Amino acid sequence: MSLSDSKINDFVVRFANVNGTGSASANLLFTKAIFRMGIPVTPKNIFPSNIQGLPTWYEVRISEKGYLGRREGIDMMVCVNPQSMKGDVASVKPGGYFLYDSTKMLHTEFIRDDINYIGIPLMEMCNREYTDPRQRQLFKNIIYVGALSALFDIEFDVLKNLLGEQFKGKDKLIAPNIKALQMGADYVRENFKCPLEIRVERRDLVRDSILIDGNSACGLGAVYAGATVCARYPITPSTSVAEAFGEYAAEYRTDKETGKKELCHSAGGR
Repeated sequence: MSLSDSKINDFVVRFANVNGTGSASANLLFTKAIFRMGIPVTPKNIFPSNIQGLPTWYEVRISEKGYLGRREGIDMMVCVNPQSMKGDVASVKPGGYFLYDSTKMLHTEFIRDDINYIGIPLMEMCNREYTDPRQRQLFKNIIYVGALSALFDIEFDVLKNLLGEQFKGKDKLIAPNIKALQMGADYVRENFKCPLEIRVERRDLVRDSILIDGNSACGLGAVYAGATVCARYPITPSTSVAEAFGEYAAEYRTDKETGKKELCHSAGGR
C-alpha cells in the first residue's frame, strides 16, 4: 500500500469478544486513548444478548472529519471469539487487517488472500505470565490493546494515564495492566511492521467535547432534571442507566459540608 493510500485518523475497528470476559473495559480504554489524542471517535456496542458467554461486538469509528454514523466495511477486526470468526473474517474490507489469537493455528476456512493477518499468541502469553485464570482472561484483552497502540501509533503515555485514572485508589492494579500493554506492544513491534498505514496522529479537534455513552447521559440528565428516586428490577438484560444515575446523584446530590445525601436509590427483586 502506497503512502497516498494511507488512512490517517479515518478507519473503523471492530472487536469481536465473548460477553462477560472483561473486554468492555479494554475496548473502552482503546476508545478513550484516541479521544484523548484529540481525534473524534464514535464507539458502538453491538450484541444480540447480554447473556454471559455469547458473542458481543464493539465497533469504533475514528473520523478526523467528525463523522458519527457507522459505515460499511471494517478496516481492522480484532477477533478473540472463535464462535463468530467465520462472519468476522468475511466482514473485513479487502486490504484490511484481521488480528487474532494465534495460540492455536487458524483454520484454512478463515484464510482470505485479500486481507492481512496479525497473529498474536494472546492466551499463550497470558498462561506464561499469569497463574490466576481470571487474570489470564482479563489481561488477554489488555495485551491486544497494547498491540493496537503500536500498530496504530497510539501514544503509550496516554494509555498509562488512563489506567492511572481508572485504578485510582487501587494502585497495585496499575503496574500489571501497564505490563500487559507493554507485552502486546513489544510483540507486534518485534514481529510486524509498525505503525500500519491505518493509524492515528494527534489533533486538537475535540476541544471541550466529552466522551459519554447514551445510558450515562440519560442518568446524568435525570439528575439535572430533578429526579431523586430510582427504582428498578435487577434482572438480565439490565441497563446501566440506573447505575449511572446512582453514581451522578451520589456526586451531585450530596451536601459537601454535611455529607447528607439527597438520593433515595432503590432496587426491587424477588
